[in-house]
Amino acid sequence: MNPFVEQHRDEIGCVLSCFDRVVITGTLPDICHARAMAGYLGGRGIRLFDYARWAEPLRDEIRANAERLAAEAGLEIEFIRKLKAFRKEDRVQQILAERGDHPGLVHIFSAMEACSSYRPWHDKASGKTFFKPISGKCLHYYFYFIDAQFGLCHVRVPTWAPFRLQVYFNGHGWLARQLTQAGIAFETADNAFLHLADPVEAQRLADGLDATALHRRLDDWARRCCPVVRHFRNGVHWSFMQVEYATDVVFRRQATFQPLYEAIVRTAVHVVPISELGRACRHVPRPQALGQLPGRGRQRLLHARPGHPHPPSHGPRQPQALR
Repeated sequence: MNPFVEQHRDEIGCVLSCFDRVVITGTLPDICHARAMAGYLGGRGIRLFDYARWAEPLRDEIRANAERLAAEAGLEIEFIRKLKAFRKEDRVQQILAERGDHPGLVHIFSAMEACSSYRPWHDKASGKTFFKPISGKCLHYYFYFIDAQFGLCHVRVPTWAPFRLQVYFNGHGWLARQLTQAGIAFETADNAFLHLADPVEAQRLADGLDATALHRRLDDWARRCCPVVRHFRNGVHWSFMQVEYATDVVFRRQATFQPLYEAIVRTAVHVVPISELGRACRHVPRPQALGQLPGRGRQRLLHARPGHPHPPSHGPRQPQALR
């Protein structure tokens, strides 16, 4: 057992370990690299220099699909002109506050972003024509939706070959759905569970995330959001890009944890390298601040969140759970 948990076991309400942020990449093996793309076109009698002409109808198919899904859900696709003008997640939360969390499409964003692509190249010396991998820009769609099993998810779909997909879901959102279906009461703040009616059963459910069921869901989301995958015999290959596994330690009372929290932050200020502390606090200090942190600098860091403790969604910022 964790020494910290053992030391404070009488003051801790529950400890839950669960997948948190999960980002998965989907690639099409038939066209996912330059040689594969060349082989795919060559096998169909298409010149490599006609690559763009071949890709354009697929681009149009993705666009038409996005517009159809938006129309069916009564939504308007929101084009993001400045990528850092706002956080997409914040906009989605605003929509959910009015919409509710019932399953279905929540919102669609579109934006011009970097993408992988290929450039046909003819080598006069060898007489061979081949593709060179390049980076370009194309329109991307972000489909945000509530899945009945996985909660809030999104799929990022580029409109240009080789159509590398990206899928996001949060393991805590998935577990919340499992707890609801199992009739286990819980209370959350952000995505941390502050109260669990049955912590033992909750942990059992958290340990039961099934890879086969996830794979089926990924394939379903890909077909719905990126219909061009149906044109490729080998389908989509899924691989993990980022996986976070979190342990939340929830204290019974905020008043009990508050002095511990302050001690943890003060220790971190003095012991942890400032660059790492800034990253944990979701604030990276300016280079001139990387030296000493007298007075005010240290006091500001006391309001940060090392280990991501989760306060309630209202009232003063007093953490109750440590991640």
